Amino acid sequence: MTCRWFFRIINGMSEVNSDLAPRRLYIDNAATSFPKPPAVTAAMVRYANELGASAGRGAYREAIQTGTLINQCRDRLRRLFNGQKSEHFIFTLNCSDGLNLAIKGLIDPAKTNHAVCTHIDHNSILRPLGALADRGWVDVTRVPIDPRTGLVDPVDIAKAIRPTTRLIAVTHASNVTGTLQPIRPIGKIAREHNIPLVVDAAQSVGHVPIDVQADGIDLLAAPGHKGLLGPLGTGFLYIRPGLEKILTPLKEGGTGSVSEQDRQPEFMPDKYESGSHNAIGIIGLSAGVQWVLDQTVEKLAAQEKDLTRMFIDGVSTIDGLTYFGPRGVRDRIGVFSVRIDGIDPQELAATLESSYGILTRAGIHCAPLIHQAIGTAATGGATRFSFGPFLSLQDIKYATDALADIAMSAKEPGRLAPERAETARL
Repeated sequence: MTCRWFFRIINGMSEVNSDLAPRRLYIDNAATSFPKPPAVTAAMVRYANELGASAGRGAYREAIQTGTLINQCRDRLRRLFNGQKSEHFIFTLNCSDGLNLAIKGLIDPAKTNHAVCTHIDHNSILRPLGALADRGWVDVTRVPIDPRTGLVDPVDIAKAIRPTTRLIAVTHASNVTGTLQPIRPIGKIAREHNIPLVVDAAQSVGHVPIDVQADGIDLLAAPGHKGLLGPLGTGFLYIRPGLEKILTPLKEGGTGSVSEQDRQPEFMPDKYESGSHNAIGIIGLSAGVQWVLDQTVEKLAAQEKDLTRMFIDGVSTIDGLTYFGPRGVRDRIGVFSVRIDGIDPQELAATLESSYGILTRAGIHCAPLIHQAIGTAATGGATRFSFGPFLSLQDIKYATDALADIAMSAKEPGRLAPERAETARL
């Protein structure tokens, strides 16, 4: 008999209708957040049904209103991250797009260039730097981390700096271990040496407070579809005022402004925004950012700490299970990669889905150096749980109970507690 299930979204929460299959519990928010606040979908539907215009491409009301809504999103981002100017929030396709602009735009092939990154960084930092290094345009120092916690020592970053260092790039929160780097001390070091600090905030925006001025962040890149709860295909790069004088654009094209000139505008944000905007996506993102502002990041961070504490308490006594990263709620966000002795990470993810309806991600997670550091690279990586604002403590308890059952069944093949198997289908 074929099992059939479907999600329904009610007041921002998900529930499942099923005759045989377990409920679907989404714990993969590090990939993309789900569900989204209802206001996000409503904003996108309104644009699609009532506006539909391209900002800057007409003087009629719909085009002007679209431009106003896009700029409203910039201002909401400025408020959320304490940016100096709204027009310095540049819209990008995603976080990788923003990081490519930040990293490659700071490297001048005609000069001797050096860059600093870390072993915990995502491929969105490692690959652009690797591509530049392959062309002979930059020499890269990858600062090691503590393999137990995933933390980098700011002193080691300071030691890596050379006279030719053009940038320091750091992943704020690890998408593998959940480790939250000490970004403010790193920012202080970067400012003391007058070196731009590029921060990959893919996993930290919307989860922990970020203040680009107090933290010393020069270029902040993030996606719109994760902690900011917007749709896929959105992101931004914050460029500290003054850096636009040295950050070279990666593309040129139509901007809807100074169309009589055949050279890219030098003013913000047009200097870095060629082509028509993803208006429907940005307007959805704006609603997500407003939702975060209304809730406050501080409240969301406190809620996530509660979930994190529940997860740690639940898995710490499971025999044969290892989780990676900081042991407590300090220096981390709600991202956990786990291994269970005798179970391949992909097999664990498949069992979590098929028997418990829990959706996770297994593998190397686009961050090979951190998996090398924690010793999981050669054995298929790990299985990742990542939290979002619509998860409850009961959801986390359900997940850790599932892990306990699976770990027990690995020691006693063929065993799955009958009461747990039945509960999983409720």
